[in-house]
Amino acid sequence: MNRPTGRRLTVTAMTLAGLVVGATACSSGGTSSTQAADSGSYTVWDPYPQFAKDSAWVKLLDGCGSKAGVKIKRTAFDTSDLTNKVLLAAQQDNAPDVLILDNPVVSTLAESGALTTTDENKVDTSKVDANLLAAGQAGGKTYGTPIGANTLALYYNKDVLKEAGVDIASVKDWKSLTAALEKVKKAGKKGITFSAIGTEEGSFQFLPWFWGSGAELTRLDSAQAVAALSLWSDWLKKGYAPNSVINNTQTTSWQEFASGEYAFAENGTWQLANAEKAGFDHGVLPIPGADGGSAAAPTGGEFVTVPVQGDTGRYATTRKLVSCLTSAENLYDTDTTLSYVAPTGEVQDKQTAEKPELKPWVDAVKAAKGRTSDDLGTKYPKISEQMWKAVQSALSGSTSPKDALTAAQDAVK
Repeated sequence: MNRPTGRRLTVTAMTLAGLVVGATACSSGGTSSTQAADSGSYTVWDPYPQFAKDSAWVKLLDGCGSKAGVKIKRTAFDTSDLTNKVLLAAQQDNAPDVLILDNPVVSTLAESGALTTTDENKVDTSKVDANLLAAGQAGGKTYGTPIGANTLALYYNKDVLKEAGVDIASVKDWKSLTAALEKVKKAGKKGITFSAIGTEEGSFQFLPWFWGSGAELTRLDSAQAVAALSLWSDWLKKGYAPNSVINNTQTTSWQEFASGEYAFAENGTWQLANAEKAGFDHGVLPIPGADGGSAAAPTGGEFVTVPVQGDTGRYATTRKLVSCLTSAENLYDTDTTLSYVAPTGEVQDKQTAEKPELKPWVDAVKAAKGRTSDDLGTKYPKISEQMWKAVQSALSGSTSPKDALTAAQDAVK
């Protein structure tokens, strides 16, 4: 999830399933025409149509091509188009040499047989944080390497908390966070805003609380899962969170926080620039787990992958391109452009040295988890859909959290 201009939805278009999975926050734009690679050129497909030919991103691609002795033919798609195009190209043996795609889609393309493994192409992933790399793994194999990551945390308004007499250092778990929200309400201010909309975006925002309770996606109706949904439901009942969260996207939720009236907002790194423009002093806190510590929030961000090619002789040059794009130097520049946290400790240290305010985000990313991790792969979309339906049902008051999640688990089965 990145860039504050909106939210990009990812369509994990399986030829048999046609399941929809929303993934990252990003603007959409026009696409360029695809071109087949010849012996002197290599194709790169990416989900960044907002980056024009004179952008730093495209200059990086061209530079990596020059180092490898080839010309880069780059095609940019909106993510919803990208997956469909790749599946079709794979069937026609006309896939791009390098494919950059949203991390929840990796398992879909891997299952379809469209991607090579990092072992097959000797792509070095040894320095990548294991929790981030897991989003690109399926069946014990790794199908790419992350170019960067983002995730969710809690932004907080220092002025509102000060007026309510809340010391942010006291907020360490669900109990202390709820106590802080109670103080904020008593002070005449608003508590917390988030997105609980009935789409993948709502699941994305619920997952830190779900995982922070100790729940697992294979058991939507566990006692821990019920505790997480009850937390959100109770916040609405007590007026700590507005009823608008049921229809909020991450963008509209941010707009509520930007009004300066809320103590907390759950949102991502892509709002950093907007936070600096908000006009009030703010901070960032990793989302706490039920009993303390940082909850695992879902990772956003893209993977650099290598699609299957009929001409296996192309892989040697492709490996050079991938190595260039994911080098420490280029990761730093790219992740700065994308408002991402780097996937390696070495580059993360450089990011926090340059911008100490990124430290909470680095901590959040280190605790983050891929939605398709735990070998869920293409099972995740169905689980997620039932999750957001349960959240909607419970927050609207039509069903208890327990009954909503029981129905969700039954539907998944």
